[in-house]
Amino acid sequence: MKLLHKFVHNYPWQSVFLVVVLLAAGVADGLGISALLPLLNVAFDGAGPASTDNAISRFVTDVLDSVGITPSLGALLLVIVSGIAVKSLLVFVAEQRIGYIAADVATGLRLEVLAAVTRSSWRHFVGQSAGRLANSMATEAWRASLAYVHAVRLLVLFIELIVYGLLALLVSWQATLLCLGASVVILGLSHHFVRLARKAGKGQTKWYSSLLRTLTDLLGSVKTLKAMGREEQAEALLRHETNALRRELKREVLGNAALDGAQEPLYTLVLAIGIYVAIAHLSMELATVTFLVLILARLLRQAGKVQKQYQKMIACESAYWALHSVIDSARAAVEPAAGTEPPRLEQSIKLDDVTVAYDEEPVLEHASIEIPAGRMTCLVGESGTGKSTIADLIIGLTRPRSGRILIDGRPLEALDLRAWRQGIGYVPQDNLLLHDSVMRNVALADPDVTEADVVAALRLAGALEFVETMPDGIHSLVGEAGARLSGGQRQRILIARALVHRPRLLILDEATSALDAATEQALCRMLESLKGRLTILAITHQRALRELADRVYLIERGRVGLAAPVAAAPVGTGAGSSAAP
Repeated sequence: MKLLHKFVHNYPWQSVFLVVVLLAAGVADGLGISALLPLLNVAFDGAGPASTDNAISRFVTDVLDSVGITPSLGALLLVIVSGIAVKSLLVFVAEQRIGYIAADVATGLRLEVLAAVTRSSWRHFVGQSAGRLANSMATEAWRASLAYVHAVRLLVLFIELIVYGLLALLVSWQATLLCLGASVVILGLSHHFVRLARKAGKGQTKWYSSLLRTLTDLLGSVKTLKAMGREEQAEALLRHETNALRRELKREVLGNAALDGAQEPLYTLVLAIGIYVAIAHLSMELATVTFLVLILARLLRQAGKVQKQYQKMIACESAYWALHSVIDSARAAVEPAAGTEPPRLEQSIKLDDVTVAYDEEPVLEHASIEIPAGRMTCLVGESGTGKSTIADLIIGLTRPRSGRILIDGRPLEALDLRAWRQGIGYVPQDNLLLHDSVMRNVALADPDVTEADVVAALRLAGALEFVETMPDGIHSLVGEAGARLSGGQRQRILIARALVHRPRLLILDEATSALDAATEQALCRMLESLKGRLTILAITHQRALRELADRVYLIERGRVGLAAPVAAAPVGTGAGSSAAP
């Protein structure tokens, strides 16, 4: 019941509302059923509704007399119908609220995951599996909301169980206690099937996560697998997770079916014993016995429903706790608090005697770099030497082990980090495009970015000409990961995305690697026009960008030094070709 307590704690007012409505529904149901006993007295004996000294009959007739209604056959039937109608209306209201809150639960959990993960440190984020996060946002959030639905419905059934138990006690406490005792025994005997469902739920959480993780990784490699005719390898990799998930789903079905099959005959046996005791040993009147049978039958069925609903809840609750483990681990790795000073970039960015190491393996050692404002600086060197790490340090994604990052002489830690990052345009080497329109890929759904801003950014990035030839212009879809575009076109869309916010710092991380010579020259002309208006940092192997740079740093084995200037290539030579540092 820890999960139910958690939901009540998270949604206190909604829970109070639901409890009040459900209690009212239980009372209405109880009043309607209470009128059944005096009705049976009239039907079986032809006597008055209160011809027996039963407390329920006296209560119903006294209530009707107090409002001036004769407890006749028609009046008693009206009480029964009204009670059931009011109960149904209140349950409808409660079920509607349960559905709305369940949607809120799923949405809230998804937003919590997203907020926690995006606010976590970069090192924590890159250690997460995209498939696991996708599973958390989709499957686990949905199953967690189902756990909430089952938890509240469990509360509904429990309240109804109490109402039926109280009515049965007023008729015959002996038969009721016998029935309740037998129910406890039956619930205990069938609890094995509940535990089976719990294990199945945990297994489903595990294998859903594994399946989504593997599937996400494979989808990024489909072209490679198809190109080599090895699609069956993808099937083989997924077969294990798929079969394991199927086993857990079958285990849950087995637990549900076994619980249903075991309860029905056992409860029927208990009911038969109760009838025998009531007639043979307690000498009850036929009307009372009939009413008692109906109430005890409901009581037993309700006890079974409570256990079944509990079984459904615990089959889903592992998804809720798994989701919160993702949230808690991300919150524990939240980025350190940043400063509050407004960022400016009017002089330079400096790395002052910076050392960075990952798992005790040094990446940069005592590196010092100065990137003048309004100029273009290039970082060159072999792969894995720390060029991208320098960009990560400037962005604030990575913290140095020693040394300082200074922006106009102020430590980066003292600046408002979010405001600093909002002034950065970043173009990665990977073509990370959404399966959406050009407009949304550039603006990223920012309400402050207009179509005019997008068109201006596309023009600046040299992309407007080909975008205008697409069927719907800037509203044309680019396909999955930009599959409808060439590599160079995808890169220019990303450059437009980086420029649309008019950044003060533009970082190009191997951004020209997929461009042909003509496109690269167009990009160089664009960058030349931007020099003096913003600061440009380019990580590159391309000669054309090195020729354009005001300053070039060579990174080798974690050490940084100024590289010799690169002479412009003679006319007619391949300006886009790579050159040794």
